[in-house]
Amino acid sequence: MPGPRVYTRAGDGGDTGLFFGGRVSKSDAVVEAVGTVDEAVSMLGLARALSGTARVRGVLLRLQRELYVLMAEVATAPDNRPRLAGSAGVVTAPMVEDLEVLIDGLRDDVEIPPAFIVPGGSPASAAMDCARASLRTAERRIVALREAGRLASDEVMRYANRASDLLFVLARYEDRDLPAELMAGGEAGGE
Repeated sequence: MPGPRVYTRAGDGGDTGLFFGGRVSKSDAVVEAVGTVDEAVSMLGLARALSGTARVRGVLLRLQRELYVLMAEVATAPDNRPRLAGSAGVVTAPMVEDLEVLIDGLRDDVEIPPAFIVPGGSPASAAMDCARASLRTAERRIVALREAGRLASDEVMRYANRASDLLFVLARYEDRDLPAELMAGGEAGGE
């Protein structure tokens, strides 16, 4: 038996609904931020499918799930944020701290060269680097929302920043056994 329809027709006029009420244009800054995070989540799925490392796949799946929490918070008007706690949840300081623990743990297991990294050491790391770039774009969109008074918590911004850092280290971890010349693009900071 088929499930519910995928289409609703509600957005055919160019607008979309926010969590817990309200509609905005599909060109609104909130939709732009959420859409950019969604791009990153999809790229993380590709990275997870390509990765040959169980540890990496586990971290990527966790990150995908947590980014849905971030998207829900961004897609909720600030005055409705308390309603998220009983629903999709909210981004918290411990979530950010957990990412820092992951980064530090991975950093202990991989040598990060003091050079620019050229993405593409492996298909999985290349997908992670694409996701990281999308998250950096999303982070800029989230900062703009905060500056406009449309973001209820700075933890969302902190999480996006830390998630990007995690993806940088995780991609290097994925490629940790590859020859350094496949990744180094030149010394950081100049010649």
